[in-house]
Amino acid sequence: MNGTLLRLYMHENRKHRHILLYEWLLEQAKGLGIHGGSAFRAIAGYGRHGVLHEEHFFELAGDLTVEVDFAVTEDEADRLLEKIRAEGIRIFYLRVPVEVGVINGEATGR
Repeated sequence: MNGTLLRLYMHENRKHRHILLYEWLLEQAKGLGIHGGSAFRAIAGYGRHGVLHEEHFFELAGDLTVEVDFAVTEDEADRLLEKIRAEGIRIFYLRVPVEVGVINGEATGR
């Protein structure tokens, strides 16, 4: 099946409506009927300002990037992006066509 990978990027400590933005995004997607999403924390990276952020053992500054991914239909991506726009959230995202499927895991020939 063809679908869309919707990937959103934010700093890990960014909040919206008093909760972490990545948690808010996951809750909104769930509320829209999107079947799953995942948040991933970066270990290092830089953005448009060119400042390198890295995780250090004693540093808990919360300025590393979190990536939130959804493998969805075009309609689901449109609905989630519209929800984000309606909330006035400024966020960088990628929208990439993907093939989506499930392998049933049943071995044959054994």
